[in-house]
Amino acid sequence: MLGRMDTTLRLRRDFAGLKLRRLKAAQLFKRGYPQAEIVRRLGVSRPTAHRWDRVWRRHGAAGLQGAGRAGRKPRLDARALKRLEAALLRGPAAWGYSTHLWTLERVAAVIRKVSRVRYHPRHVGRVLRRLGWSRQRPDRRARERNEAAIQRWVRHRWR
Repeated sequence: MLGRMDTTLRLRRDFAGLKLRRLKAAQLFKRGYPQAEIVRRLGVSRPTAHRWDRVWRRHGAAGLQGAGRAGRKPRLDARALKRLEAALLRGPAAWGYSTHLWTLERVAAVIRKVSRVRYHPRHVGRVLRRLGWSRQRPDRRARERNEAAIQRWVRHRWR
């Protein structure tokens, strides 16, 4: 099941392949092929062939060059993302948090303060990926840890 969904998502996001199919449809329309033949040859739905035909008749092949954007427009534009990143780089302490750890809830609160846009904490990871940030967890090590003593133990005792 997961593999099938992955394949479907890849096919939907193959923008270059979709553009080639639209341009092939434009060639076939120009040669006088009916929409039903476009459906058969290119493996598209009837409504898609109808929509392409309507666009081709109004705007020609140029109208089928691009399909427009996929999905909803992001609520944070490039400028807002830069402001957010600058705010996050100041660190959690600058925003009143007692630890130096960013959590999704904290980042969501900073986004709300900086840009007045509300994101659910589960969605914040996508915003952070747009910034090129990755999810990281701090190492859990004792403050009293003695690296030299550990190395001596590994060399002499552990073997």
